[in-house]
Amino acid sequence: MAADPRNQVTDGRNVRTVHDSSPPLAPSGAFDPASAQVQDGPPGDRYDAARAAAPEPVALPGAGGPRDAVTRLRAHGCWYPSGDADGTETAFICDRGGVPQLWAGSVHSDDVRLLDSSPDPVKEVSWSPDGRWIAYTTAPGGGEHSRVLCVRPDGTGRRILAGADPASSAYLGCWAHDGSSVAVTVAAPAAPVYGGFTAAAPTPPEPADGYPTGLRRASDWAERDGHATLLGPATHDAAPVTQPGGSPVVVASLGDSSAAAPATRRDGGLSVYLIDPDGLASPVLLTTETHAASLRVCDISHDGSLALLRRGPRGRREAVVRRTADSAITFAMPVADGDPWIGRFSPDGRTLWLRSNADREYAALLAVALDPDGGARDVSVVAERTGSDLELLALAHDGRTAALAWNVQGASELELVETFPAARAPDRTGPLRPVPLPHEVVTRITPAGTGRLLLALSGSQRRPGVWWAHEGVSLLRTPWSSQDEDAVPPGRPPVRPVPLRLTARDGLPLGGWYYRAPGRGPDEPAPCVIHLHGGPEEQERPVFSPLYHELVGRGLDIFAPDVRGSLGHGRSFVDADLGAGRFAAFDDVADCAAHAVVAGPADPTRLAVMGRSYGGYLTFASAVWHPDLFRTGVAVCGMSDFLTFFAGTEPWIAESAAHKYGHPERDRDLLRSLSPMSRIDALRVPLLAVHGEHDTNVPPGESQQFVRAARERGVEAELLTLRDEGHDFLRAENRRLFRRAAADWLERHLY
Repeated sequence: MAADPRNQVTDGRNVRTVHDSSPPLAPSGAFDPASAQVQDGPPGDRYDAARAAAPEPVALPGAGGPRDAVTRLRAHGCWYPSGDADGTETAFICDRGGVPQLWAGSVHSDDVRLLDSSPDPVKEVSWSPDGRWIAYTTAPGGGEHSRVLCVRPDGTGRRILAGADPASSAYLGCWAHDGSSVAVTVAAPAAPVYGGFTAAAPTPPEPADGYPTGLRRASDWAERDGHATLLGPATHDAAPVTQPGGSPVVVASLGDSSAAAPATRRDGGLSVYLIDPDGLASPVLLTTETHAASLRVCDISHDGSLALLRRGPRGRREAVVRRTADSAITFAMPVADGDPWIGRFSPDGRTLWLRSNADREYAALLAVALDPDGGARDVSVVAERTGSDLELLALAHDGRTAALAWNVQGASELELVETFPAARAPDRTGPLRPVPLPHEVVTRITPAGTGRLLLALSGSQRRPGVWWAHEGVSLLRTPWSSQDEDAVPPGRPPVRPVPLRLTARDGLPLGGWYYRAPGRGPDEPAPCVIHLHGGPEEQERPVFSPLYHELVGRGLDIFAPDVRGSLGHGRSFVDADLGAGRFAAFDDVADCAAHAVVAGPADPTRLAVMGRSYGGYLTFASAVWHPDLFRTGVAVCGMSDFLTFFAGTEPWIAESAAHKYGHPERDRDLLRSLSPMSRIDALRVPLLAVHGEHDTNVPPGESQQFVRAARERGVEAELLTLRDEGHDFLRAENRRLFRRAAADWLERHLY
């Protein structure tokens, strides 16, 4: 079978192919856009340039498909449900055709329909409150840039609402409660740059510029004190880049990167528009924020006077209430990382229900009593748990019932509560009512008609599926969700993990999940893979992982820990890796490996380290900070040098990451010392790097430079590049290729 030439293993020089068998648009009673003022942006030309242009809807041909996929996976996942107005149907994401696509169907039968058969993966879905439109987000080509589309429930009227420009991105927010508009966040296109600098000017730059020959500042370059400064060319390599005219520009190696002059990429900020899906009214600009790391409209009050936004970088997210009439901020409060849908207004607009960890270790349900102008009269805690985060919050369409999902040591517990009980204040609740769950983890809760909820569930023994229930009734699985017996081939049941708890060398409690490969005695040492999740603000959960299933099927144990920085263990734990605390996270990996040997039991002579995104970074780091501990490693979409990462990543990602890792201008020395490339000479063990070709979160160059440097030092290293993939691998054939390539590599080096 001919292999796709873009699914390749390469060292950066040689390639080895891997084979694999009209009126202003606003909610009812909302503001007049002509009177709206935009805040948070600098005045004048710079601000005007920063604001993203109002998106224009682009009509598309119908792209519905058959009721079943042409090529159906034996086992598939269904997730991210969004119900129609009466709750009888739901739109959802399903990969039964090999890629996450938009489907819709009845919750009572297996009569489902494919609403968009294009190959672009779908990421989020939202059915309008009036039932006329389904809005959804796709990632063209599988990369990180996204666009917002809408389609009618029968598959007609498909159009792009925002993000049609390939250089821009758009993200889905909430609907107005009457369905007249949907909020969309638009990121303005960045200026064309090469490694943080614009292409060469026809005439040489001023010598006093301080920039390498042939390069000049971007025309909109500006100092951004207190914000992430995106840096220049790669620290470790000399490489030619090409001007738009075709002639090469030599980018010299900077050597001592502290001598490099900083430059910024034009980020354009983030703008939020209210868009009429019918196209009868012009988009209304709600707000623009320059240097924004994130910006999402989570709710609009029923009268249209207030908007709830979530904004800010990782570790410093906040809930913001804005008046739509004048864009004034009336209330702000810190909120936890994790699920972006942080809260909702009560139907009368007098209460804001909010999921927040402000002034506390764990997120709780807060009631914010609002005055007529949107200011806070009082804030009270109405539901909390000791040692557990409120992870998900959803309110019924009438706003009188809230569903709360608590994170209890990685698993979920679900409760319902009346938010307007009789004879009580409007910001108080009734008693909590538990709802039994058939599997371990809830990933999404959404209302679906009167008294009905839709939940996306996952567990260690099942593929992700969608379940529905009336209040107080046990959950029922939708007929089109994958059955448990289809999760894996016959004869290979999935392994149920067991929790492990340990103490780091500095006394911080750690933990994780251990997967024991079948067929071994309880005390027989086994090769073991320490698998590290991304984020770092993610959490290892007891959910079915095809990758883990592949590895244990090869006889490999897995210990998947939560090192410091992970969610689910309190705010102090999340912040424990900030700045120089990241060195302690390196020690956490070693401590977890040692505990796997003692409690696993893992064979101390056959240990490997593997992870994706931040976990890929930790894999690179572990291989050079603990060169004698692991026999091999597999780094997936990981950062190898923070300076080149900040130079190449998306501007809003850089804004967010600066708080977590360090400021690339003020903390340059720290970032250099935290970068695995700074210790590449210590690398001893063979390493496989895997990256998506369209990854703009962590650019592929992060893997390429590490692999190249390893090869130059005589260490075995290879790179698998997956076509049509970004930071997440979403296509079934690529996911399969990745799993098999990683398992082959680990098996070869651990046996």
